[in-house]
Amino acid sequence: MRYGAVYEYPPEQRRLRDKAVRVAWISVVLMFVASTALALALGQSEAMRTAWLSDLLTIIPPASLIVASRYELRRPTARFPYGYYRAIAVVFLITAATLSIFGLSLFFDATSKLLKRERPPIGTFALFGHQYDVWAGWPMIAALAFSAVIGFTIGKLKQPIADALQDKELEAEAQMNGDEWLSEGAAIVGLLLVAFGFWWADAAAAALISLGIMRDGWHNMRQVIADLMDETPNEMGEQELEALPAKMREAAERLPWVARAMVRLREHGRLLTGEVFVVPRDDTPDLVGALERAADELHRLDWRLHDVVLVPVRHLEPHPPPRTG
Repeated sequence: MRYGAVYEYPPEQRRLRDKAVRVAWISVVLMFVASTALALALGQSEAMRTAWLSDLLTIIPPASLIVASRYELRRPTARFPYGYYRAIAVVFLITAATLSIFGLSLFFDATSKLLKRERPPIGTFALFGHQYDVWAGWPMIAALAFSAVIGFTIGKLKQPIADALQDKELEAEAQMNGDEWLSEGAAIVGLLLVAFGFWWADAAAAALISLGIMRDGWHNMRQVIADLMDETPNEMGEQELEALPAKMREAAERLPWVARAMVRLREHGRLLTGEVFVVPRDDTPDLVGALERAADELHRLDWRLHDVVLVPVRHLEPHPPPRTG
């Protein structure tokens, strides 16, 4: 077992990782097209403006993934001896913070318009300086429906890749894209209600969309901060802890020369690193060789395991509780 070496993905996971990058490029292009369609039909609707900004913000996560993928597998250095595997988590943190800040700003903007009782002037459709005898709401609704279809499709493309790679950041992206229809749907309902004289519906829809943006940002922020604080790996999309640490501990304790073991894992992007503390029996021959063979055996339990170090100790404290806080 070579510690400190660059991680090499198994062939199937390497293929999926490359596919994730390709899908990220597709996401950037399609969401740019969708946001352009919304911009052309923008008008003076607050809900439409918020939906357009939501689409622009949705471009940030896949663009960040493309950047992070160029750093993820760089060799460890003297300054960064653990490598750059957490590059994905770092850009994910930036994305989450951006979503939270923009969502909060948009929410205050929408609620202020509600409190001031500002009525949206949605008249006839204008494009490149030409006025058309068509209610501006219809092109807006068409652009919103187009954007919703694109977001839903992108989410469906990302979800199976996220599941196969156990990639929480990509899973959060897929969820965000898949929920795009909620934002666009709220904007469409708001526009239709405005057409029937309910002036407040436009700003109310904008407030709902901004709440969705904040929800995505705060959810992602909580997840990435937990990862950066070395939380034990959780099941995808859940708060339950993974069974892998317990599985590794049981495998270590089945070794004939191990009296007791304890496992401590953390997530580094898509990979898992950590330590396995073992209490060797007094009559263990060639302890160093036994540790190396055990490390190789434990690494084979899951493809995500990398740089898991076996540490011999004289005694171990009781196992910590499954979860605190």
